[in-house]
Amino acid sequence: CKHDKDHQNQDQDNKPTPTVTKEAVGDVSLDNLTGFGVHSDGERFRIARELREEAKGVDTNVVFQDDNPIKEVTRKPKVVGDDGNRKNVKSRSNEYVKLVTEVETKQETQKVGKKELTKTKSKKLDEHVMADSRVRYLKDQLIRGRLYLSLSATRSNAHFIKELQTRMKEVRKALGDATKDADLPKNAYDKLKAMDQTLAKGEQIHDDCTAIVRKLRAIIHSTEEQLRVHKKQASFLTHLTSKTVPKGLHCLPLRLSTEYYSLNTSGQQFSNLENLDDPNLFHYALFSDNVLATGVVVNSTVTNAKDPSKHVFHIVTDKLNYAAMRMWFLINPPGKATIQVQNIDEFTWLNTSYSPALKQLASQNTIDYHFKTRQAGESGSNLKFPNPKYLSVMNHLRFYLPEIFPKLSKVVFLDDDIVVQKDLSGLWSIDLKGNVNGAVETCGENFHRFDRYLNFSNPVIAENFDPRACGWAYGMNVFDLDEWRKQNITDAYHSWQNLNDGQLWKLGTLPPGLVTFWKRVYPLEKSWHVLGLGYNPSVNQKEIETAAVIHYNGNLKPWLEIGIPKFRGYWS
Repeated sequence: CKHDKDHQNQDQDNKPTPTVTKEAVGDVSLDNLTGFGVHSDGERFRIARELREEAKGVDTNVVFQDDNPIKEVTRKPKVVGDDGNRKNVKSRSNEYVKLVTEVETKQETQKVGKKELTKTKSKKLDEHVMADSRVRYLKDQLIRGRLYLSLSATRSNAHFIKELQTRMKEVRKALGDATKDADLPKNAYDKLKAMDQTLAKGEQIHDDCTAIVRKLRAIIHSTEEQLRVHKKQASFLTHLTSKTVPKGLHCLPLRLSTEYYSLNTSGQQFSNLENLDDPNLFHYALFSDNVLATGVVVNSTVTNAKDPSKHVFHIVTDKLNYAAMRMWFLINPPGKATIQVQNIDEFTWLNTSYSPALKQLASQNTIDYHFKTRQAGESGSNLKFPNPKYLSVMNHLRFYLPEIFPKLSKVVFLDDDIVVQKDLSGLWSIDLKGNVNGAVETCGENFHRFDRYLNFSNPVIAENFDPRACGWAYGMNVFDLDEWRKQNITDAYHSWQNLNDGQLWKLGTLPPGLVTFWKRVYPLEKSWHVLGLGYNPSVNQKEIETAAVIHYNGNLKPWLEIGIPKFRGYWS
């Protein structure tokens, strides 16, 4: 103990760097080696090796530094003077050897593991690359064959041309619709070799590289032009498909209408009619001619409602689908919820003398714009495909909610391409703070700002609106009808429609909504309404799962075959 104390004093007097002799190493405690945990395996190996060499008797001097990792290990050296301590030295040395062995083994294991992982990845990559290598090669042969058939030097060789055409026919037959090598027939390799031999003859006949390169460039240019035309045709056909009615959805309302008119008058009535004007209940406005889509909206809302008996659905449809819509909810009643189905033709007050929008819809210029024959490959980079629904009066009913519901104070407007996933009764308790429209803003992306929808080159628009202002979404909106009436929103809508000569905004109902409700929109939490499932396959999955309402806005509706498959399940 005295010797330890003397050594401590010597450490203090001779700071900072006393030396360590081999005798001191034997009493190093393994408990002090915990500091190794903060070092890498290479550092641990080096330190353990030095300790092992000292234990074996190697005259190794270590000069202490402030950052030396084994400074704490040898802070209190002891003199080895008896057999017990010598045994202790041997025991500790064996433990150091064991430590070094573990480090070396771990390092070797890591090296082997990395090699195996690299080898496995390389093998998988090779398998992926090789999966369709022969198919690709056969396609390349056909391209080379077409090239030789078009070159003047080979066209003059009738025997070669005949042979090449025969080989190309065989390759096409072998290739078929194969997308990977496993799909190819057994004789595909023989056809590949025979084609190679024929192409080699073509190289001998025509060795002018300049002409070959020039011809390949022409083929590439032609292919790119074909691709551009096909993309435009695909866009046109996708638009056309999205506006057509599948056979099943066409037949459904016909059958429902037949069944409806076979009922007696009493069987055609809904129950709970006393709830239709009760301002204390939760009222929804839904305008649609799609029976099945409307059924999904109502069913998903009622299914997730805490108290379905407090929910009232006001559905407005056209004359053609009126009977079918009523019949659907007569045979599929929404539990304790209340249903009302109205015919838009019964709104006699809604006419061209009252509504400027209806007057514009009836104009010949608007009709010509929508129904003019267009070709899929029509030139012009800004070719647009107008949506016939813009001609529908029902699409503009959202601007006349106070007239449709004169006794109600608040209404939630729902589009027919949504699915409700949570109880919506909380929307009625939201304070809109004097605003008329509660909506989710969509300015998270640049193209959803005002300048996307309004023509800011027109001074009427430029003087009244901010081009960078946030847009918002229709589809699920809370409308305070008392504030609507108080602020004369319908009159404001009519004023803007009278100013619009077709140059203020694009077609649709959102642009007139943006100008009508300017500075009258209360932003709702984004989780209330998640959009994009009808055009964007990259919508965040977590946002979809936590959303109260998901919206299939866009052309890829879930009831169409072109709908995005991974999103269709929510609607189904």
